[in-house]
Amino acid sequence: MKYKFLILIAFLFVSSFSCAQDKKSKGDDFFFEYKYPQAIIEYKKEKNEKPLSKKQILNLADSYLRTNNYKNAMDTYLSIYKEDTEISTYHFNNMLQAMAKTSGQDRVKAFLATKTDVLSNELLENAEFNYELQDSEIANDLNYQIFNINSNGPASDFSPSFYKDDKLLFTSTRSLKANNKKGNKEKEYLEIFVAKVGVDGQILNPNPFLDVPASDFHQATPFYSEAKDAVFYVSSNTQEDQLTFDENGKNSLAVMMAAGEESAQYLLRDPSTSFYYPFYDANTSRLYFAANFPDGFGGTDLYYVDTNEGKIMSAPINLGSRINTPGNEVSPFVFENSLYFASDIFYGLGGMDIYKSEMQGDESFSIPVNLGLGLNSAEDDFGFIIKNNKTEGLTGYFSSNRAEGKGKDDIYGFNVDEKPGLKTLVLRGQVTNSGSKEGVSKAAVRIYDTEQNLIKEIYSNEDGTYRLEIPWRESIVLEVSKERYSSQIQSFDKTATENLEANGSVDMNLLFLDDLVEEKEDQTVLKLKKFYFQKGRSVITPEVAAELDKAVLVVKSFPQLQLRIESHTDSRGGGATNFRLSQQRADAIKDYLEQHGVSTSNILYAIGYGEDKIINSCKNGVYCLEQLHNQNERQLIVVLNYDLIY
Repeated sequence: MKYKFLILIAFLFVSSFSCAQDKKSKGDDFFFEYKYPQAIIEYKKEKNEKPLSKKQILNLADSYLRTNNYKNAMDTYLSIYKEDTEISTYHFNNMLQAMAKTSGQDRVKAFLATKTDVLSNELLENAEFNYELQDSEIANDLNYQIFNINSNGPASDFSPSFYKDDKLLFTSTRSLKANNKKGNKEKEYLEIFVAKVGVDGQILNPNPFLDVPASDFHQATPFYSEAKDAVFYVSSNTQEDQLTFDENGKNSLAVMMAAGEESAQYLLRDPSTSFYYPFYDANTSRLYFAANFPDGFGGTDLYYVDTNEGKIMSAPINLGSRINTPGNEVSPFVFENSLYFASDIFYGLGGMDIYKSEMQGDESFSIPVNLGLGLNSAEDDFGFIIKNNKTEGLTGYFSSNRAEGKGKDDIYGFNVDEKPGLKTLVLRGQVTNSGSKEGVSKAAVRIYDTEQNLIKEIYSNEDGTYRLEIPWRESIVLEVSKERYSSQIQSFDKTATENLEANGSVDMNLLFLDDLVEEKEDQTVLKLKKFYFQKGRSVITPEVAAELDKAVLVVKSFPQLQLRIESHTDSRGGGATNFRLSQQRADAIKDYLEQHGVSTSNILYAIGYGEDKIINSCKNGVYCLEQLHNQNERQLIVVLNYDLIY
């Protein structure tokens, strides 16, 4: 990452420390002025005189990172981390960035494997998915036609925005104004420019944009909303044309909106917090932006506020840990229900990379996928915008400080046949116990292709919820299982899979074996309501069938069960007759189960015991009430291998 670029637009890539902190040393002075080479020299001198504070050591590590001295950066971060594992998530990300540059992604992966208990599930899942994507054949399956804009110069040109039908807005440090007193080629403050877009996508005759109020200070990162015919942009906080500062001496950036001939108005403004990269989504009336609030996930996070007729209607809402990381996230752009943004998270290809995430129907996001080499490089790539061509395909622009550029940061154009970014399929839901309706934890959730090849496997959370994401497939098979639970399989064809895009919730209900059995007569039997055959007969009546259907369901759900069917009579009638009747009833139960899908291999025995196993005192010659005789007439389906089922 080029440190001069960071000096120039330091407000747009903030560190975890405010530039208004007490400056107790020359090293601190240079660091907070973004003069990283000088900071390194001074910190080294001061280290020889007395030990640096933890904060200063982290400043030194950051300085190494910003000057591409990745080996010293990694060693310095690790020296702190070994003594205090509670370093900020921002510096944790910086440490992994340096590690990736010096030791490769394999070492980063190995390091992450030891930290799964302290890192969020979303971060680990995002990293794993993008690492797999980088190694796959589909990582760069689109053919981009990328071109450097001829109007780029030695200064920094970045953050493009479509403007009306045939123009482009962008931010620049170039100096074209005639009243520039210094006459330098590069300005101290950022300025918005406008240019005509040619038929080949090149931009022509850039000039300062005059449709926002003039300012002697920062005006940058514009976004033009056609729906509101308004330009959203960031501007230095001022009052009566003078910079305003908070109690710590910090000037922050505010979000403004300029619409037509109306004077520009502040939308987001705070004396101590800067806002960056506004984007207005006309479909939802949401204003997206980046900011470094104290309760964020790392550096700058992405947020949105609800708006109505230019008024802010909600507090800032963080986009969550699926999007925001320990690094910096900037430049949001929504296109066809996809959120594009840039991040310097450690699992990228270089510094800032451009990612795409699908916006789900339940306000969640799919895993952000790296757009791959071409649009991304080993340097910083950000400020992505895209639209459909008037003829075919899509066209867009982005910013990069890649080595082959003309200036510190250049604007690049591109044409592509399809929408960039790997399309993914998200499935989420809850695995529940069919009986208790409670969530089932640690259930295996697997996705197969139509050839029964395993694509991905995860385990449900403590409350039974699950979420998994795979590269898009038109047809899949979902299977959920757990030891001593039934398994459930659900197939999705092309239509069903497409419906998952709108609502990816798939709840799965499992039977728990322990809920389906009970102990009777010192053996484990299927839990059925007691049923009776007609007197002296073995015909399966509807009442008997209703209970046997439950047994069919259990065996189909647990095909490993081995059963013994037992039939018992009371003592009334002859012994031989009762024995023969009970055997007929046992055989009738066996036949019914097999006719309804139970395999013959599941039923090891079907035995009629007659009156041999009377369970009370109602034996031959003893007078008993009817209800006592009924206790002896019973049908049991015994599970022989219950203790062997895991």
